Amino acid sequence: MSLLAQHIPADDPDQMALTDQQTTLGWAELDTVMNRAVNLLHTLDLGPERRLAVFAENSAETVVAYVAAALAGVSAVPVNFHLTADELAYILEDSASALVLVGPETAQRSIEAAQAVSSTPGGLPVAVMGWRCSDRPDVGSWEQGLAQAAADPPPTDIAPVPHLFYTSGTTGRPKGVDAPPALFGGGETVDEYFATCATPNAALGTHLVVGPMYHAGPFSATRNLMGGAQVVVMGRFDAEATLAAIDRYRVNAVFMVPTHFSRLLALPAEVREKYRTDSLVAVTHSGAPCPVSVKRAVIDWLGPIVSEGYGSTEVGGSCHINSDDWLAHPGSVGRPVPPFEVLIVDESGNELPPGREGRVYFNDTSGRGISYRNAPEKTAAAHLRPGVFTLGEIGYVDEDGFLYLTDRFSDMVVSGGVNIYPAETEQVLVDHPGVADAACIGVPDEEMGEQLKALVVPADPAHPPSEAEIIPFCRHRIAHFKCPRSVEIISEQRLGRTAMGKINKQALRAPFWKG
Repeated sequence: MSLLAQHIPADDPDQMALTDQQTTLGWAELDTVMNRAVNLLHTLDLGPERRLAVFAENSAETVVAYVAAALAGVSAVPVNFHLTADELAYILEDSASALVLVGPETAQRSIEAAQAVSSTPGGLPVAVMGWRCSDRPDVGSWEQGLAQAAADPPPTDIAPVPHLFYTSGTTGRPKGVDAPPALFGGGETVDEYFATCATPNAALGTHLVVGPMYHAGPFSATRNLMGGAQVVVMGRFDAEATLAAIDRYRVNAVFMVPTHFSRLLALPAEVREKYRTDSLVAVTHSGAPCPVSVKRAVIDWLGPIVSEGYGSTEVGGSCHINSDDWLAHPGSVGRPVPPFEVLIVDESGNELPPGREGRVYFNDTSGRGISYRNAPEKTAAAHLRPGVFTLGEIGYVDEDGFLYLTDRFSDMVVSGGVNIYPAETEQVLVDHPGVADAACIGVPDEEMGEQLKALVVPADPAHPPSEAEIIPFCRHRIAHFKCPRSVEIISEQRLGRTAMGKINKQALRAPFWKG
């Protein structure tokens, strides 16, 4: 018997298991599709590391691809579908992916990236396969592959392997990290791994996916599906459409980022009141700091069902806080969860007492810590000592053990739950003929939490480049979410670069964050 077959209701085998705006699969049909998908992957040459990349927007097929990879003992790489062909090519090469799965929106960029990697001397050949891409002769047909694959239950005694996520660093180049235990339960066989997916979250009922699945939070829907939860997948976020889906499917659980909260709250009251939300029992958020006023308003609206997980792609959730605790400790991201312990240290690494602000580190009592693929220096820089790592934050712990974040000693900007690392953008900016030097910082944004701002030193102060010139220049070279939303022309003195080439970005940010 196949693994998903255990979820087929005896009295209603066609009960909805997975749906998006185009497709609905019942449990019995999904079981057959999944068998074919797993068997298809077993027939493909996926290189020495058995790895494929998924470069596609949210869809039912995207979910099937991730689950099939897990059940086939294949490592999948979730890739941000906003990336350019060059940016994708870097990830394909670094991850040793031999196949990239795509949707129609990403097919052309994938072809260009695969050709670039395959033509590199010594490069691993990369194939492209996609769904709803029948008009592309240079893209293998996912649908045809499924039709030709066997529908028999695939073997389950093979070893499972973790997915490989990519998270950017201060150098601007993404770095790969194996899925942490929160997303990959391990086990000696796929059968054992599947058993770990019967998580408490899956037991909550119907889950709604509203964020892009290349992020670890929305990606957890794959484990929920394997645990027997019904999953509803939405495309790009639309506030009213989200409420309509919650109402229509009687959604029980959803993962969001604070920007989603802001956009939902911005809907007119009469629009929000049109839709039932009483089916919700769990609303989890992460990805960026949530303004106190926004979170309080969401709790007032939906009830004390809102919880927050603070962590990262590298380690999963390291802290958690529910509504009741948050109302008693507003602004906190919660207490650490096993196997993590929080440490606040000064710049010399000395531990600080409660109430004292310092650098936030976590002791991973399992000893795992963080390990970046092909980046030993970055791995070492994240650790105070083995198993004790930082996510680049500054904060303090109160007397009750609740963690509060106050700043970041890394340069990362979090806009709408998306991590943006300024170094890559700065490298593009200085290629502009009118730019002598530049720094990018995060500045307040009411909807997105913060936005990327470029501070530009002009090559000719008498004729500085305009914002209308600089932003399109960036957009032709890197993904749009990495581009500055605003530009300010400043002097070389204000930029304040030292003789060692360093910039005090905290000082540059300070005027924008006063109050």
